[in-house]
Amino acid sequence: MSAASNRSKADKDPAEWLPSDGSYHCTYAATWVGTELRWDLAVDENERRALLGLAEDCPTTVVYEPAP
Repeated sequence: MSAASNRSKADKDPAEWLPSDGSYHCTYAATWVGTELRWDLAVDENERRALLGLAEDCPTTVVYEPAP
């Protein structure tokens, strides 16, 4: 991720921001979900809907290890 892209993202979730490169959306969503699951983080309704929408077009499997 470029510095400019990282600044535009700030602390936005996938309902508010996605990488400009659409070919990376599935990887980004899977990494996001894996992090949420690993750390048992809460997901708001808008974020959940955005992630489910992305998942419809993604063959990516989410892999994570629960945090110790």
